[in-house]
Amino acid sequence: MVREHPVKRSLAELGMSDPPWRKPAHVNAQTKKLESIVRMILALKNILFTLVVPGTVGVYLPLILARGRNPATDFFLGLAIIFFVIGGSIYSWCVFDFASFGRGTPAPIDAPKKLVRRGLYRYSRNPMYVGVLTVIYGWAILYQSIAVAVYGIVVACCFYSFVVFFEEPILKKRFGAEYEQYCVEVARWLFR
Repeated sequence: MVREHPVKRSLAELGMSDPPWRKPAHVNAQTKKLESIVRMILALKNILFTLVVPGTVGVYLPLILARGRNPATDFFLGLAIIFFVIGGSIYSWCVFDFASFGRGTPAPIDAPKKLVRRGLYRYSRNPMYVGVLTVIYGWAILYQSIAVAVYGIVVACCFYSFVVFFEEPILKKRFGAEYEQYCVEVARWLFR
């Protein structure tokens, strides 16, 4: 006589053939497919937001302001490229962290579900804004445009107002003590 394992016997008594933590293969495949679709939609939302908002503020408007000016060459061209690479990298890294860890977008209507404290957010609470401003100043350098530089100052003031009067109160309400501790530990912009 073959003896049945006690766990299998207990599961059989409950009308189950497998333990509840072991999902059938078709359920795992469906879950993976759904997770893949959710990640794709999140990526598309981040791309769309980037093209519309930071694209307008950090690319389209500076180019309109610099219209008719010739781009710089030599040193200033190299410096502008450095600003573009740094600013674009900062922004991209932040969007990646928002999507992969926070499960959201930079758009306030689809903000991350978790407080993002990793990556560049360990050093600045608002590195994405710093990245966009760096790109704007890249355009100011490339076109040696005072109008674009002044535009950068106006955008920085708008960012500051938006962060202080809109974002921070919402984040305090949503994340409570965790966000308040984060504010104590990490500077709003670059330095304390």
